[in-house]
Amino acid sequence: MTPEQTLKDRIKNLDWDQINKTLHDNGFAIVKQVLGERYCDTLISYYDADAYRKTVIMERYRFGYGEYKYYKYPLPAIITDLRESVYPYIVPVANKWMNELGFDKQFPGTHEEMKQLSHEAGQTKPTALILQYTEGGFNTLHQDLYGEVYFPIQMVFMLDQHNRDYTGGEFVITEKIPRAQSKVNVLTPGMGDMVLFTTNFRPVKGSKGYYRVNMKHGVSPVHSGKRHSLGIIFHDALS
Repeated sequence: MTPEQTLKDRIKNLDWDQINKTLHDNGFAIVKQVLGERYCDTLISYYDADAYRKTVIMERYRFGYGEYKYYKYPLPAIITDLRESVYPYIVPVANKWMNELGFDKQFPGTHEEMKQLSHEAGQTKPTALILQYTEGGFNTLHQDLYGEVYFPIQMVFMLDQHNRDYTGGEFVITEKIPRAQSKVNVLTPGMGDMVLFTTNFRPVKGSKGYYRVNMKHGVSPVHSGKRHSLGIIFHDALS
């Protein structure tokens, strides 16, 4: 991304047809170098600032080993831009999933409307978060639902470079295939890469139509260095 190209322009100019096809078919998609190094470094540099509503020490809750912090409203401009800019491009995939699985549900066309749905259900706490792992850090498999209202796609941005700033720490996505063994996807996105992935499940076409495959995500143990990532969920939380 050149200095003259804004983040919104960068997102607008992505090949969304191909991204959404991959996201639909796999339940996840990696998009290279959405954030420039300057953005990544800035987000990391504010890790100890007073920009957060809650800090979670993961081992206290048996979530893994490491910590993460939830941002408070108003969110940093870059996070607001990412939420509002990406959402309209991926909502067609979310609505297609609902149709394929026979759910009587459709998501609104803008993120502001999606956020309003969360708030009407009492989910008013922002869910954007920054995560930090040091040597030995990991995140157990989980889903980021936060309440009855949730958008079925979320995203994470890597803020460090794999095999330069840290080793290990791969992003792991599992698929619970009905009447079969689970499938594991191991991803190693680079600095500034965006990973779009399902919050909960995706449809898979079988001989009798589409069926639901439940998915979870986590992080494998970090072997050395320090790993930061930015997680952006499109719905808000109860607490």
